[in-house]
Amino acid sequence: MKKLFTLCSCSWLLAAVLAFAGERVALWPEGKIPDFQPQQIAATTLEAKAPGFKAAENTMPHLDWYEPPAEKNGGCMLLISGGGYQNCCDGAAIERAAKKFTELGFVCVNLTYRTPRPLKLPIYQSAWEDGQRAVRLVRNEAKKRGFDPEKIGAFGFSAGSHLTVLLATSALTPAYEPVDELDKLPCHVNWAVPVYTAYALTDGLTGTNTHNGDAPDVKLSDVFKFDAKTCPMALFHGGVDAYSPNGSTQIYRQLRRMKIPAEIHLFADRPHGFMGDPAKGDNGTAYDHWFDRVAEFLRQMNYDGRLGKEVDLMARYPNDDSRASYSKEPLWPEGKMPDVQAKQCQPYLEWHMPKELKTKAIQIIYSGGAYQGNNPDGFEVAPTRRYLNEKGMAVVTVKYRTPRPQGGLAKHTTAWQDLQRAIRIVRSEAAAKGLDPDRIGIMGSSAGGHLTLMGATSSKSLSYTPIDDLDKFPCNVQWAVAIYPAYALTDGAESPNAKGGNEDDAKLVPEFSFDPTTCPVMFIHGDADGWAAMNSVKCWEQLRRMKIQSDLHTLVGRNHCFQRTAAPGTGSFTWMDRIWEFMNHKGYNK
Repeated sequence: MKKLFTLCSCSWLLAAVLAFAGERVALWPEGKIPDFQPQQIAATTLEAKAPGFKAAENTMPHLDWYEPPAEKNGGCMLLISGGGYQNCCDGAAIERAAKKFTELGFVCVNLTYRTPRPLKLPIYQSAWEDGQRAVRLVRNEAKKRGFDPEKIGAFGFSAGSHLTVLLATSALTPAYEPVDELDKLPCHVNWAVPVYTAYALTDGLTGTNTHNGDAPDVKLSDVFKFDAKTCPMALFHGGVDAYSPNGSTQIYRQLRRMKIPAEIHLFADRPHGFMGDPAKGDNGTAYDHWFDRVAEFLRQMNYDGRLGKEVDLMARYPNDDSRASYSKEPLWPEGKMPDVQAKQCQPYLEWHMPKELKTKAIQIIYSGGAYQGNNPDGFEVAPTRRYLNEKGMAVVTVKYRTPRPQGGLAKHTTAWQDLQRAIRIVRSEAAAKGLDPDRIGIMGSSAGGHLTLMGATSSKSLSYTPIDDLDKFPCNVQWAVAIYPAYALTDGAESPNAKGGNEDDAKLVPEFSFDPTTCPVMFIHGDADGWAAMNSVKCWEQLRRMKIQSDLHTLVGRNHCFQRTAAPGTGSFTWMDRIWEFMNHKGYNK
């Protein structure tokens, strides 16, 4: 990116060490740097390696302002590198972020804070001082640079993400004593995007997590105050990061306790420092396109001032133009259906074969409806089957028995029986249709999401006594897609979650066995859902304990049935792409 440049009193040798020039502004008055330590520098790793670099001439932390966007949206993004608080090493990633945010209309500015870690102080102390001062400087520049002083966001990687969370949660705790009039300005940010946060949990305050962030006594670091100025966040983390993703799930949980809007995006099998390749396009994975999720968060919160009208999902997918053939069959032989109840509907499955078969994988889909009703032609099913048919995938839709069975049976008993039977039928018929009987996924929403988790975690449990040779087929699946699953936690086993699923005593319901055939799951949930997003988060955490790598995406401000209508440019509009990206990553749709 092209930047503007104003030389400060230090010799930075920018021509040799930066790809582009920049307007550089010192953070502190000369001689007023708090907790100054002469061994610390304020320079990127690229600058520090340049010929002629002199540490003694590079001790002043600073801001670099980027060239403003052609069309400003009224916001500003403060970009913060990671590097273990030992250096500022994310130069290329920061440049990429600045380019993206500038394209979105944000004024961008980069912070270079003091490193390496200060002596005899917390590892983050000097960076935190620099961070609070930087926010004040940015706020002071708002009018001059054409953005709203209450539209400042922070975005950081790793240690820079830790600093981002500090700025987002702890602005009312002074990191330093005031040095001039500028320090009368507030230092809170208005939103934050922490990316693979390090040092968030008590088993990893200065390094990687010694107990994987998952021991019973592991807590969030108490440096995060979660004060009255705590702002909305979009958190990103890889599932196998040595700096545990549970740091992000714990931050997210605390935000939900405080009713602060937030998103969390967790990527299966990704380590620290994931970046991905957005050029992969339709062949990419969720982590290849993670920056699009940042843009969608900003759009949904309307931080860019460009949130549009919501569009009906069924209107976007109105017909079956990509379907070649359709067939329907009952789930049970006449007189053999278990736990028959006269008031329940008759269950069946439907095959939807695409015009151009591009994969041998099969997706089974069914709706929610509180186990009181379900509709294979409604908005929770029809658009997704049409989307997947367009992708060249065979889809099976299921009508399971509702309303809830009587006579002391659990609400899900007959639906679970129908799902296990449907999986067996699909497996038995797959080869004849040119499909793979060992590449079957299940997907459901709400009560259907609960049913999906039953199918994914408990296939070793018999929901009915075998009735014929078909029941010799296994009913495990290779993946599952749980869309705003209901009834997953004990504080909401029959209704919306009484405590939001946030408290430690809200446990996963006992019908989820998490047996040896449990498969990876892709979760999508609205952050504002009364059937709480923690249903999905706590399931994801349990799968991770079992070393079953899964994806999870929550959507800020979105309630139950988030997809029924959605505004373009938001995660609720593009949510079906997460399904395809998950299958791309896991190789299910080859």
